[in-house]
Amino acid sequence: MDSEKIINPPSGYVAFFFFLLSAIAAIVLFSTDNLILALILTVIDLVFILPGLAIVNPNESKVLTLFGDYVGTVKQGGFFWVNPFTAKRKISLRAFNLNGQQLKVNDKVGNPIEIAAVIVWQIKDTAKAAFAVENYLQYVNIQSEAAVRHLANSFPYDNNEDETADITLRGGTEQVSLFLEKELNERLDRAGIEVLEARISHLAYSPEIAHTMLQRQQASAIISARRLIVEGAVGMVEMALAKLSEKKIVELDEERKAAMVSNLLVVLCGDRSVNPVVNTGTLYH
Repeated sequence: MDSEKIINPPSGYVAFFFFLLSAIAAIVLFSTDNLILALILTVIDLVFILPGLAIVNPNESKVLTLFGDYVGTVKQGGFFWVNPFTAKRKISLRAFNLNGQQLKVNDKVGNPIEIAAVIVWQIKDTAKAAFAVENYLQYVNIQSEAAVRHLANSFPYDNNEDETADITLRGGTEQVSLFLEKELNERLDRAGIEVLEARISHLAYSPEIAHTMLQRQQASAIISARRLIVEGAVGMVEMALAKLSEKKIVELDEERKAAMVSNLLVVLCGDRSVNPVVNTGTLYH
């Protein structure tokens, strides 16, 4: 496969000026009955000058081929004259935005998820885009879908089932985006395409397990909160006993300490407000 070759053809304004001169001369010759010379000038205008004129808009290119051979690519915007027998194919150099469709795939641990990505890409090698693949737009769509599926299979959705995972689809946004961008660049390099940015635009559990996973996340959050509350309550009880003993406010035997610890833990760890109870007796009656 030929690599891209940039060419700078001559200005089209000069060729157009010659076209006007020859057209005027042909009209004069027709009026003076010099038909042969007039026909020659007309053929030159219609066969050699006009077909060679080409306009290249900003951020566009013209890929030129002559009888099946790649001649080169015009990337500079302007008005040019090229070989009139060359075939001219316009290829845009602007950035394209691909909003991928939602795909239903399994993550690394087998959970069905829905995922979609937004990809920004542009053509960097017009020769590859024109000749290496049949249709570079379709090629981008298919390879992007394959890359997103591979991404979903490479990482777990979160740490619920794989606590040792360093990167997850939900938590490792930057790392996942870099992985997807690298994957796409490797796949699309064959078509001369460069990926400028790739990010996940949609990520969720599939509907059939979404409710169950939500309950699991809520349960995990409750357990984590309870664990933190218990650790704090134990520390507060320990501090209370130490302060009472240090200041000698009251002397507590082991049984009274146990009762006090039990009451404090109930107050500190309970999920409802506590109603005080006044004990008019003793601990033993």
